[in-house]
Amino acid sequence: MKKFTSATLRKTFLDFFAKRGHAVIPSASLIPENDPTVLFTTAGMHPLVPYLLGERHPAGKRLCDVQKCVRTGDIDDVGDSSHCTFFEMLGNWSLGDYFKEEMIPLSYEFLTECLGIPSDDIAVTCFAGDGDCPRDEESAALWEKCGIKKQHIFYLPKSGNWWGPAGTTGPCGPDTEMHIIRNHAEADKLSPLEFEKAPAGTFLEIWNDVFMQYNKTADGRYEPLKQRNVDTGMGLERTLCILNGKDSVYETDLFGGAIEMIEKLTGKKYGESAEVTRAFRVVADHVRTATFMLGDQKGVVPSNTDQGYILRRIIRRAVRFGRNIGLGQGALKDIAGTFISEYSPVYPELEANKGRIEEELEKEELKFSRTLQQGLREFEKVAQSLPAGGMIDGATAFHLYDTYGFPVEITGEMAREKDFTVDVKGYEAAFAEHQEKSRAGSEQKFACGLADHKEETTKLHTATHLLHAALKKVCSPDIEQKGSNITEERLRFDFNFPRKLTPEEVAEVERVINEQIALNVPVVMKEMSLEEAKKQGFTGLFENKYGERVKTYSIGEFSREICGGPHAASTGELGVFKIVKQENVSAGVKRIKAVLVPVQ
Repeated sequence: MKKFTSATLRKTFLDFFAKRGHAVIPSASLIPENDPTVLFTTAGMHPLVPYLLGERHPAGKRLCDVQKCVRTGDIDDVGDSSHCTFFEMLGNWSLGDYFKEEMIPLSYEFLTECLGIPSDDIAVTCFAGDGDCPRDEESAALWEKCGIKKQHIFYLPKSGNWWGPAGTTGPCGPDTEMHIIRNHAEADKLSPLEFEKAPAGTFLEIWNDVFMQYNKTADGRYEPLKQRNVDTGMGLERTLCILNGKDSVYETDLFGGAIEMIEKLTGKKYGESAEVTRAFRVVADHVRTATFMLGDQKGVVPSNTDQGYILRRIIRRAVRFGRNIGLGQGALKDIAGTFISEYSPVYPELEANKGRIEEELEKEELKFSRTLQQGLREFEKVAQSLPAGGMIDGATAFHLYDTYGFPVEITGEMAREKDFTVDVKGYEAAFAEHQEKSRAGSEQKFACGLADHKEETTKLHTATHLLHAALKKVCSPDIEQKGSNITEERLRFDFNFPRKLTPEEVAEVERVINEQIALNVPVVMKEMSLEEAKKQGFTGLFENKYGERVKTYSIGEFSREICGGPHAASTGELGVFKIVKQENVSAGVKRIKAVLVPVQ
């Protein structure tokens, strides 16, 4: 295998595909464009979903890039040899152009000739087939034709070699994964269906080719797609680690500057003990991720919601692990500087936003540091009072969050280190009670000053419920809310639908809603359990945010939704409903903007 730096690997990959007719496109933002389903871009294909679904990409049908990605599902595993929260994904795409017969030879050529991996050291897996779709013999035959030994071609079920659909319906298909064989003696014992029986360390995945060739329908059938796509993904960090014979991604050039800086700031040496090594890795990974989040062209800042909450959590986790190895106040900014220097030639937005990165890291670190030691002492008191294997109650977990700024995930992590658990449901109940009290106090405080504003937004909030119900009635009962935003001037409503409404549908939606307004239907609120609300047919968005008891709003038999409110007393208060604009949010998600016009 050839040796590579991160810069030469990026260039080698992009040059290879550019010479074969692929347009090199820039990395998209880490913050997805108008996608309410995820907080961050999690894969190279994420920003390209509309084009994989058939929209025309301005750069053509063959694309390649290096995409910035964040995945936080495995955050507790960060500190081992391979897990990272931020990573770069090398990818290439065919949007209805070439398919398996061209992609698999391209993959083989890149792995063996560009990266210098011996053919005998490569194993591949293909889809094993099931009652829905046949075994992917095409991919297996192509690999064998390229030069992969038949005994190194394995088959996995959908759980191992299938992608999608992203939701319950849509494009999907088999994939084929490429692995480096690390233990030939064990690999050669396996039959084609025994890949998953291999001992740990026998194989190491390096690349994945996804072949989108089916459309899963609402009734569960798999139909051939008119536009067949190829989507590939190769993790830069892991590939660098493999090619350079390193034991960990943290030993590649991407982390070299940060590791040296942490050694300088702490006086400790990376690798001197398992505990110290893990702390180095967590700090380096989390500061790198925070640097990219803050430095992104749509950069976020620490907060208690959505992307800001994830950012706050990883900064605070970095501070906690940093204190364990002697990192002093203000150290995160210095570590971030090494990543800005390393990555700015590829991602110039980091240098452009250097001031914001440093300022926000300093602010958040200071905010957490003020209470960290007190919080740790409080946690130790709690831990000492518990029996072996005990549980930290929800009220205490919330107290650690509310008073000392410990996200419940950090409390949970510290608890696991001592073989304790945390009553997460109890924490959530305490949190919900706190929010309700805060909301009630806020409504009292601002009742007069915001009366006019509240009146207008209240009407539009009720109109949103009418719009949701009308869209189901006129267009499709499968329509669901995907997001909304209300100001005192207009409402904005996002929903799943494959196309814009026709002028006739717009007119009918308006007619149905204005009919309900003319009937002056009372808007009835009742509190009940979430389970009872579901039994009575109430629908709601983001059910995981609801408590045990919920508010339900009925507008006759026309609309029944779980909602926090506020709402008008009756539909007759609203005025005339008018749709003013339609927009395309993302693949399969449309947006309507509407207003209420006073009755003349």
